[in-house]
Amino acid sequence: MVSVLFFGRLKEELQCGQLQVQMADAKTVADLKQKLVTEQPAWQDLLLDDQVLVAVDQVMATAATQVAANAEVAFFPPVTGG
Repeated sequence: MVSVLFFGRLKEELQCGQLQVQMADAKTVADLKQKLVTEQPAWQDLLLDDQVLVAVDQVMATAATQVAANAEVAFFPPVTGG
């Protein structure tokens, strides 16, 4: 099972902070996003936004990053500061 976490605005707008996703084989972040959007079509605009950041096992990741069967994947909005 892959643990998926949502933070900040994503958590609020998706009304979901965490979920478990069954991934049969090692896949990529892009595959995981597509699976989530397929299961929750209303999430498409938020999850497929190029500005959304992702980390796999607490390391910043890209769409091509591999996601192991027991990974933790976190999605969060861009962080700004001043």
